[in-house]
Amino acid sequence: MKNDMDVEPNLAVLLDVATEAAQAGGAVLHSYWGKLENIREKGRPGDLITEADQAAEAAVLAVIKRYCPDHQILAEESGALGNPDSPYLWAVDPLDGTTNYAHQYPFSATSVALLIQGGPQVGAIYDPFHRELFRAAKGLGATRNRQPIHVSKTDKLAQSLLVTGFAYDRRETKDNNYAEFCRMTHLTQGVRRGGAACLDLAYVACGRLDGYWERGLSPWDIAAGIILVEEAGGIVTAYNQGPQRLNTGRLLATNGLIHQSLSQELLQVEPMVFNLE
Repeated sequence: MKNDMDVEPNLAVLLDVATEAAQAGGAVLHSYWGKLENIREKGRPGDLITEADQAAEAAVLAVIKRYCPDHQILAEESGALGNPDSPYLWAVDPLDGTTNYAHQYPFSATSVALLIQGGPQVGAIYDPFHRELFRAAKGLGATRNRQPIHVSKTDKLAQSLLVTGFAYDRRETKDNNYAEFCRMTHLTQGVRRGGAACLDLAYVACGRLDGYWERGLSPWDIAAGIILVEEAGGIVTAYNQGPQRLNTGRLLATNGLIHQSLSQELLQVEPMVFNLE
């Protein structure tokens, strides 16, 4: 596959590559389910890694390198790989939801995204435990198991169901999301904590959830989900409704109808600080 920005990239072909890679990773996750022998922390308390993460990443990278050997890759476990000058960057999370997976809580997935000149253009997320494949590419729409999906039509925050998460450093930082969680739980029909950012975004894209916010995220956590939500008719921004930037670790994604009200509420919340000494 040529790495030449003078030629319009074939997003449909690249989406097929992402799909094959995500399904390859998901198949590995399914094969290791309930058989883990080496669960350890990567450095931060609660930030787990298992042999399934590494094996699934190897399977994903093998697919990408076979079809797109000249592209860049940013993978959760392996870091930066490939051609640093390429405008194509694959963002790979082989196992989003490792803590869930380690506890045999079936809410995990493999996420594969392609950024072109810094923007998410292609995404595939595969949940092998529920056999759900979410796919999207810029201008080509979003699907679940090859059927079109669209965000919800909920237009009031009070009638919405939201989802969020908590960063690994939540015990040490004021920027911990606890206060926002409490506030939004009070203002809505409920807030879920899924534990896998890519699936949280996929669920917003298919209308199961109306909105999602979180901080402390990495590009591989959210790149595929961003294009899913956007192609399903939703909106993804920073908390203040400005442009979302992957390197900030923050994201606000909704069906669009509750976006302004959710943003305004989040910006008004004072942080909640715990003294755990």
